This record gives sequence, C-alpha cells and structure tokens, in this order.
Amino acid sequence: MSGSGPSGDSTVADVVVVVGATGTGKSGLALDLAEGLSQRGRRAEVVNADAMQLYRGMDIGTAKLPPDERRGIPHHLLDVLDVTQENSVADFQASARAEIDAILERGNVPILVGGSGLYVSSVIFDFDFPGTDAAIRARLEAELIADGPGSLYRRLKERDEAAAAAIGSQNGRRLVRALEVFEMTGRTLTGTLPGAPVEWRSSTIIALEMPRPDLVARLDERVVGMWRDGIVEEAAALRSEGLSPLTTAGKAIGYAQALAQLAGGIGVDEAIESTQALTRRYARRQVGWFKRYASSVTVDARDPDAPARALSQTLGLHDGD
Repeated sequence: MSGSGPSGDSTVADVVVVVGATGTGKSGLALDLAEGLSQRGRRAEVVNADAMQLYRGMDIGTAKLPPDERRGIPHHLLDVLDVTQENSVADFQASARAEIDAILERGNVPILVGGSGLYVSSVIFDFDFPGTDAAIRARLEAELIADGPGSLYRRLKERDEAAAAAIGSQNGRRLVRALEVFEMTGRTLTGTLPGAPVEWRSSTIIALEMPRPDLVARLDERVVGMWRDGIVEEAAALRSEGLSPLTTAGKAIGYAQALAQLAGGIGVDEAIESTQALTRRYARRQVGWFKRYASSVTVDARDPDAPARALSQTLGLHDGD
C-alpha cells in the first residue's frame, strides 16, 4: 500500500473500497471506517459507486443516506443527475477518479462505496473504454427501435452472460453500447477489464457478506419497507420531473414496479413481490461479481466487530495491534 498522510501513517492505501450485495450495510460500514480513520488522524471522504444513487430524488428505493445521517462526513457523487439524464460507465469512471484525486490532494482518504460492480471495477482497475463507431451504433439503434431490447439482450447474453446480467434485459441504450464494443473489438465491456486486474491506485477492498438465507430475509423486509416509506409517492413526484419506464432511472428495481403500479398495470402486492424477486436476483449477481476481487478482505456483515475488523485491514494492522 502506498498512501500516506499528515499523520505519517504509510499503511493506508490510496483508496479504500467497500463493496457487497445490496442490503449488507455498506453505507454504515463506510461511515464507521471514516470515523475510525479520523480517530487515527486521517480524515476520510466517501465517494458513491451506486449507479442509482447518482439520481436526485431517488432516495427511498436506493436506501440513500439522508444528509443528516452522514455524521458530518463529506459525500460525493450523490444527487448529481436528473432522472431524465443518462450516465455511462465511462462517465462515472471519469467523475469518480476526479473526486478521488481531489480527495487525495487534500490529504484525505477516499472511501469508494457501492454495489454496482462494473462501476467499482472501472474506477479501481485499469479499464480503458473503446471509442464509438457511428455506423455500427446506428444499425443497432435501428434494431432496438424495430424489435425492442429482447433480441439485443439475447445476443449479448450469448457473448457475455455476466455483462448481460449486469445490464439487464430492458436497458436498450446500454445493450446497444455493449454490442457496439463487441463488434468493434471482439470483446464486451466487461471483457475490457484485464484478465489479471491491474490497480489504478493502491486499494484495500472490504467485501461485506452474509449467508444467503439471512440476506434474502433482510432484502424482502427492506422492499416491504420501501412501500411503507412511500416509494410509490416518490415515484409519482419524480414522474412529474420526467421519470418514465423509457429512462435508465425509471428501469431501476423498485421504481419500475412503482411506476407500473401508478399506471394501473399491477397492484401493490404484485409490485412488492416483483421487486423482491428482482432484488434477490440482483444480489446474487452482485455476490458473484465481487468474488472476482481476489485481493478483497471478506467481513461478515452480521458481526458486531465488523467495523473494527475493517478498520484494522484498512490500516494494515494485525489482531492485537
């Protein structure tokens, strides 16, 4: 690890990364880490790596920490997009790396936190994005308009199942981009990650995990809580600002179902059950993605000592230090 700071502590990596499936408590652990580092003389700042927390107003369905619960710790890349705006992995990589560089220049520790695996990987590993080909893109977009996203999704799934799972079957814009890259380079977007990942900067990766039955129970209850806390009302307000099933934001799990409920296409019970099923599936994909991080340190999200263990790993300490 190469980072250093005003305290002279040379064991903290340039970037601390907290990952894990949705519902494992990443945001809370990041705050605990930031406070622990502060007690050691190292100020920390959090950089969001959850694709949907980038959007203003999408709070309930993304479990976004409200400002008064951030313990005075600076947070970046939250609420930076309108719900009508699109955002690519390349856009996010540039923004996140700029924030991290600025935090390091201030002598602080950046903590990158999120469950969007491709977004996290694009930041912490060498990950160069190919350019574009107008002719290929136009042809794929014409196919999308004529036939819908289904055929594009099936084609991508044949080439890279992980990429198809990460993008989903309804995100036409990202399916077009992934297939465009494949036709240009022979590789999908996830395939542009090096086989043996090379770090962009030195990093310590903390991966939160818990047994599948415990996680499923937690996720199912979380979805019920989203409806209880007003995700349908939140979606209705955002709909007036342009949120729709045609936008990337409108395809987010929970919001897509809330919009369908508002449109009268499904009832509340079906909306909740669909969101629960999709959330469970998404969490499984996240777990699979983060298992790729061979250098990560796994921490049991249920362990009361998880914050202390994560801090020890971040500082490069051993038990008893």
